[in-house]
Order: sequence, then structure tokens, then C-alpha cells
Amino acid sequence: MTATVTLADIRSARSRIEGRVLRSPCPRSIPLSEAVGLDVFCKLDVFQRTGSFKERGACNALMLLDNAQKPRGVVAASAGNHALGLAYHGKLLGIPVTVVMPRFAPLVKVATCRRLGANVILEGETFDDARRLAVEIADRDGLARIHGFDDARVISGQGTMALEILEDVPDADALIVPTGGAGLLAGVAIAAKALRPEIRIVAVETAAAPSFSVSLAAGHPVQVPIRPTLADGLAVGRVGDLSFKLAAPLVDRVITVDEGDLSLAVLRLLELEKTVVEGAAAAALAGVMAGRCPELAGRKAVLLLCGGNIDLTILDRVIDHGLAVDGRRWRFAVRISDRPGGIARLTAAIAAAGASVREIVHDRAFSGADVFSTGVEVTVETAGHDHVAALAAALAHDGFDVRPA
Repeated sequence: MTATVTLADIRSARSRIEGRVLRSPCPRSIPLSEAVGLDVFCKLDVFQRTGSFKERGACNALMLLDNAQKPRGVVAASAGNHALGLAYHGKLLGIPVTVVMPRFAPLVKVATCRRLGANVILEGETFDDARRLAVEIADRDGLARIHGFDDARVISGQGTMALEILEDVPDADALIVPTGGAGLLAGVAIAAKALRPEIRIVAVETAAAPSFSVSLAAGHPVQVPIRPTLADGLAVGRVGDLSFKLAAPLVDRVITVDEGDLSLAVLRLLELEKTVVEGAAAAALAGVMAGRCPELAGRKAVLLLCGGNIDLTILDRVIDHGLAVDGRRWRFAVRISDRPGGIARLTAAIAAAGASVREIVHDRAFSGADVFSTGVEVTVETAGHDHVAALAAALAHDGFDVRPA
């Protein structure tokens, strides 16, 4: 493996993959700019054929294989997007591809990889479990292993995003980069800092897998425990050795976001930008919400919306969670009279406060010894956190003992 990656490597990668990988747009977003107080641009790599930036590194790495290796094929471990990029470009180039995916990989990514002709193996509960099996398969079958983020060829390919961004937004003040294994972060930072040394590189990771920030604190890559996360593409327990070495000196700030932040960011992008992204890509917006980057107020920041392969079977849950985090959906428990008119009095009070009832669930059997009252759990649609507080106050004023459910 090459010990470093340079701007020249990234420019060569761009020439190599040109015409095979989409040069994605990077438009300004007026609604997001208004929402977060920055001058926001969105690098839309969600428009890639397989829905993710990972095509860049995968295509570059495949094209750099020697002629003796191409017929034997390649193997890689991936939570999904790297596998998709390899499967798609492997098919186009006639190179057999085997991908090992952890069992939590979104079903849409597994199905798409198989449809593209890859041999898909599901193994383990974490990315590291999948990686270990990929190493075994490479050694056993003589396949070339293409690491998803700790490979100079892949890092060079990912860095082509920065070349395009700085052509479209040459005076960008900051790049906001979702970060898991740090391959994208390394490639983008190398290219951007070489072309504009003053540009700020902001890495955003999930609290469920804070491998980059923990490694920065230790001064070297560190294994961290990971938890289930909406940002499955960032769920890496240990950053790459090469990617960390390259990225660490170039990163100006690391922001860690939680699951509520990610759900709310997915919701904001759906509503304001009309763009569906996966949790890993939403991390870029989550990183600049809630005033997390006050030093960038009013300045030009590019969000790397790097993937759109969210599993549709969970999208409705993500939206519901985002609405709850945003104060636009609230659930509370309350006791009411179990005589005629009890429910009517409660719903009238809710309507008077301007909220809309979404669901009411009775609990007569386990609501206590008072058989003339019943517990109910109510879900309402509200306009935001201030409206929730006003509704709670109005219900209390009307004599209802309201408790968050």
C-alpha cells in the first residue's frame, strides 16, 4: 500500500474515473442557509448511480488493478456503499466482486449488490467482523482486497469530490465531512488543503462510533465499541491507519452528533432540500445545526451529502423520530373520566390549544383502582417545542395531570 496520498494522486484519479463516475452538482441551498445561519452549499453525491460517493474510490481502485489480478477478482468488507460501488464498476469493467457485509447492512444495499452481480456474504454484527472474513477470503482465494477507507487508491478517488467542490465553490470557507473510517475525510482534506490552505475541514462523526475523535485524543487509531446507529455507513470501530495518518493533521474540528440529531437532519433535508439521504450523509447537516459551528456564521460551508441509500423500511420511523425531536409530535399520558364526555373534554382542550390529535390509546385494565377513570396515552401533532409547552400548560390549567409518555 502506498504510504501517502498527494494532490497529484487525486488529480490522476479524477482523470482515470472521468466519464465513469458522475461529476455531481454543488448548488447553494437557500432554505438550509436560513435554517442554520451559514451560507450552505450541498455536494450532491447522492446522485451517483449507486447513490454514494464510494463509487469514486471503488472505480479508481479497480482500474488500477494489474491485468493478472482483474480476472481473479476482488473482495471487500463494507456496510453497503463501498460494496455497491465495487459491484457496479466491477460489472462494467468485467472484474468479479465478492463483498462481505455485516448483518445489520440495510436490506436495500444487500439486494442492490446482488442485482449488480456481486457475490454477497453476510457475516457478523459489526464491520470488523465482516473485515476479518474478507481478509480470510482474500488469502484463501487469491483475491485482491480493496479496503473501503484505508487504501491509498480509494482515498485518492474520494478526494476527487474536493476538486469538484472547489471548482464550483472556489471561495468555500469550510467543508463539512461525515466521518467513519476517515477515507473520505483524508482524501477531501488532502485535496482541499493543498488548493486552499485556509479552508476549514470539519469532521462529523456519530456518538455511536466516535472512533476518529477517540483516536485523535490518543494520537493513534484506537478501537472503540460501537452501538446501532442510523448512520450505519459511519459505524466503524477503528479508523484506518493510513486514513488517520493522512487526515489527522488536516482536520480543524471534530463534531459528534447523536441519533436525534441525525433523524432531525434527515427530516430537514427532506422538507427543505427535497433530498432523501441516509443517516451517514445527514451527519453533515447535523454537524452545523443547533449553532454547533458559530465560527462559520454567514460563511460558505459545503455539506458533503455523500449517500442516499436509506432503507425505506425504516424511513417512516426516522421521520417520526425527527418530528418528535423537532417538537412537532408529542406523546403524553393523562387520566380522564371514564364517563361519557371524558374523551370529548380532553380533545376539546387539545383543539383549543391548536394541536391535532394523531392517536389516543386507552388503558382501562392497568390504570389503577379507580374504575371511574381511565389512563390514556395521546399522540398529538404540534408546531414545535414552544407549542408543546403551551399545550401542556393549557391542559394543566384545565385540570389535566399530564405526564410525558
